[in-house]
Amino acid sequence: MKPYLPSCILLLLIAYLGVQALTGERGLLSGGERDAMLERREAQLANILEEKQDLEVRMRYLRRGSLSRDLLEERARAVLGFADPRDYVIRVAHSNPRDVKPQAS
Repeated sequence: MKPYLPSCILLLLIAYLGVQALTGERGLLSGGERDAMLERREAQLANILEEKQDLEVRMRYLRRGSLSRDLLEERARAVLGFADPRDYVIRVAHSNPRDVKPQAS
């Protein structure tokens, strides 16, 4: 049994590495999963860049040299909770995602 021990250990090591090469986190069979994650991250990046661009435009209009009265009024209403007497105000309760119960199917 002694001469076969190194061969058995080597065979088990080769089998383990082969299984990991196929099914591991970066294995050959997980390419579709990586592609799906890449698409999700690219969509998330596009949303973040769009939000950044919107914030840059708002920041540009709030500078002292080019102050936009409409944007300033909008921000004051949002932050301070003010409303013009001629406006119709509809209050919407924001629900907490943890409070929403999943529907049974």
